[in-house]
Amino acid sequence: MDRQKVIKIFAGNVRAERARKNYSQEKLAEMANITTEYLARIEKEKYSPSLVVIVGLALALDVTVDKLIPVSELK
Repeated sequence: MDRQKVIKIFAGNVRAERARKNYSQEKLAEMANITTEYLARIEKEKYSPSLVVIVGLALALDVTVDKLIPVSELK
């Protein structure tokens, strides 16, 4: 498994879902109970978030974790 590929896919999917819902970074960060700075760094592929943060983002975006990290794309 390529760590950087996982981070890149996750970041891109978070950005895409946030844009699809018309959420600002501030709104999504508040909904996921993280800071806007932390979300920005996730989206810029600078941070690899914990499982708790991943689940929080999925819940805030109303998507499954698999939507944000599609395992099929990592094989």
